[in-house]
Amino acid sequence: MTKNCLFLIFFVGFFLTGQAQDVTFSQFFAAPLHLNPAMVGVTGSARFSLNYRNQWPNWPNAYRTYSAAYEQPIPGVNGSLGIRTLTDDAGDGIYRTTAIGGIYGYNLQFRNDFNIQLGIDVGILQTRLDWDKLLFGDQLDPLLGADVNQFTSENRPENLQKTVVDISSGIVFYGNNIYAGMALHHLNQADESLLQINDNLRAGRPIRFTVHGGIQINMESDNIRKGEAFISPNILYAHQADFSQLTMGAYAGYKSVFGGAWYRITGDNADAAIALIGYKYNGWRIGYSYDLTVSGLSVGTTGGTHEVSLGFVFSETEAYQREKKRTRYNNCFGMFK
Repeated sequence: MTKNCLFLIFFVGFFLTGQAQDVTFSQFFAAPLHLNPAMVGVTGSARFSLNYRNQWPNWPNAYRTYSAAYEQPIPGVNGSLGIRTLTDDAGDGIYRTTAIGGIYGYNLQFRNDFNIQLGIDVGILQTRLDWDKLLFGDQLDPLLGADVNQFTSENRPENLQKTVVDISSGIVFYGNNIYAGMALHHLNQADESLLQINDNLRAGRPIRFTVHGGIQINMESDNIRKGEAFISPNILYAHQADFSQLTMGAYAGYKSVFGGAWYRITGDNADAAIALIGYKYNGWRIGYSYDLTVSGLSVGTTGGTHEVSLGFVFSETEAYQREKKRTRYNNCFGMFK
């Protein structure tokens, strides 16, 4: 009880007065529109994805995140459309962030084997605080314990919900077997704070700067046809306000089975080792990953992080198949399919 109450006090104080930061999926390839708006439609197929992340389950439902997205290439205009939504519940739903956005991507082909895709994301960002779930010091009885019905002298904020416009953009460069991208999220630094803060330097969600890239190495042998097996070393760096994160590792796929391993560093400190396993069948794919905490917060304290992804990739469009055949282009986005 004491641990839970201390967590809630810290949690509420941070979110009411501090700067919010974005969730980062360990399976970033399974949430491409959250990673970079310019990733919309790059696989040449319509794609639907669902993601669930449960971070630090040993705490009272510390952070649970749900996301869904759909994207669709537009034949004849070198463009793609997408829609994405994300809900992040912190502190057992005490503080909830909901984001909904529409994405447009435009492709520029400079050579037969080199493309640039631009993407823009315009949506809304809503924050909500469930004040009735909070516990304060004057609601704790040394004999009876916590009582949410006990009167508290804490002042209830005038506004417990706020909705603002949110704008992001990105760019992706890709060729036969390599890709690299950059994204800037929250370009307008929308002010989602529920309290009036006079410090203008802290107003608004900080811009999240993301750089990512990878190489796809197709494996061939007497028993393996081209494209059936591949390995994709990749890297992801994200920076937001005073927080930075570097993830390095590799994804591997063979026929219907895929897996991967990554190591994440936060700032100057080791954060987590990530393991992934998954399966594909008739366009469907499901993946499970676990973040093993290696920082000062031990696994026994946090419970690590569980993440599940579910996706469906539709058949490639006829226009995309013709273009791929004409240019002899090998898709380097195997890990995103």
